[in-house]
Amino acid sequence: MDGKTKAIVAHITIIGWIIALVINSSEKDEFASYYIRQLLGIYLLGLILTFIPIIGWLASIVVLVFWILSLIGAIQGELKETPLVGKYFQEWFKGL
Repeated sequence: MDGKTKAIVAHITIIGWIIALVINSSEKDEFASYYIRQLLGIYLLGLILTFIPIIGWLASIVVLVFWILSLIGAIQGELKETPLVGKYFQEWFKGL
C-alpha cells in the first residue's frame, strides 16, 4: 500500500486510523506518517473539546472542518497542515 492510500485509509474513522498506523509501522512512509499524526491530533482535539459544555458543539464543527481539509490534502497528495494546531501535532506525535 502506498503512502497516499494509507493516508486516505487513516481518515476512515478511528478503525481506519488504527489500520493505517499498523500498516505504516512495518514499512514507514513519511506522507502516511504525516497524516497519521495530524489525524491523531484532530481526533484528540475533538474528544477533548466535546466535554466543554457551551462551545463543545461549535468546536465539533471546527474539528469536522479540520478533518475535511486534511482529507482533501491527502487525496490531492499534498502535505496540508491543520490550521492553527497542525505544527503542534507534528511535534507532539513525531514518534508515530
